[in-house]
Amino acid sequence: MPHCIVEYSQNLEQEVPPADLLEAVKEACIASTLFSVEDIKLRSFPYKSFLTAGKEDAFVHVILRMLSGRSLEQRKQLSHLVLEALTQFSLKDVSFSVEVCEMESDTYVKKVVLSQ
Repeated sequence: MPHCIVEYSQNLEQEVPPADLLEAVKEACIASTLFSVEDIKLRSFPYKSFLTAGKEDAFVHVILRMLSGRSLEQRKQLSHLVLEALTQFSLKDVSFSVEVCEMESDTYVKKVVLSQ
């Protein structure tokens, strides 16, 4: 059930297609054995304007939003797997970061509306 949100500096699109970043995150989530492939939701957001330490340095930041209930060790393993997957790309002068956020099971609601 994770919602995987890949934020990245738009200048990286010349080097790595966003779909490849999403695929790397998905494969890391599968490798964690915490989720089944059909439960993984992925999306990406490019940033046209960005500053890191006062200058336009490239970045990739992944937010993994998942329902509460996983142990700290499981969440740490997941963030390390995602970071490792991202650093497999031959990118230089890029800041990579991964953040795991827990969503409260009691307040999370979902409804899928299908066409008839």
